[in-house]
Amino acid sequence: MILIINTSGNNLEFVLNENHKSVVVEKQSVALPIETERFINECGAKWSDLTAVGVVVGPGSFTGIRLGIAYAKGLAMGLKIPVVGINLFDLYLAQTPDAFVAIESGRGDFFVGAKNLEPQVMEIDELETKQMEWPRTVGHKPFDLRLGVKIVQDKIQSGNTDAVVPMYLRPSYAEQPKRK
Repeated sequence: MILIINTSGNNLEFVLNENHKSVVVEKQSVALPIETERFINECGAKWSDLTAVGVVVGPGSFTGIRLGIAYAKGLAMGLKIPVVGINLFDLYLAQTPDAFVAIESGRGDFFVGAKNLEPQVMEIDELETKQMEWPRTVGHKPFDLRLGVKIVQDKIQSGNTDAVVPMYLRPSYAEQPKRK
């Protein structure tokens, strides 16, 4: 069984096979281990049933991404199973491969990506022009985290289990130059 964890947004989100759960929490860091164990138990599974852990590596909340990756790596290490990173573009494009993905960043710009377009940050003016090169635009509606199971399976099968690192498309607030 493959467990998928998403901490890139405001909620915690889990998938185990076809089971899916989104949990609204106040503090992800406190709730993540508790809610993960609760979800696994609700699915009738045990930790020993897990064969891999998939984790959303971004783009999204800087702290949430780091939390999810650290927790997934700790689980995988303890269970001696692989951990595989999934980015939001993987999820959107798994469902709509010919799409232009535009995800509002919350800072007045967008995280964008597509087949043959590296993930990047784009302002609205450039986005409106660039998206016309693809037949449809997605990112304004929720993605299906359950698609992460197949993505993880495919990456493991192809040997594409590179180091799981955060997908940051811009520097954190702490890394940005100070304004005068």
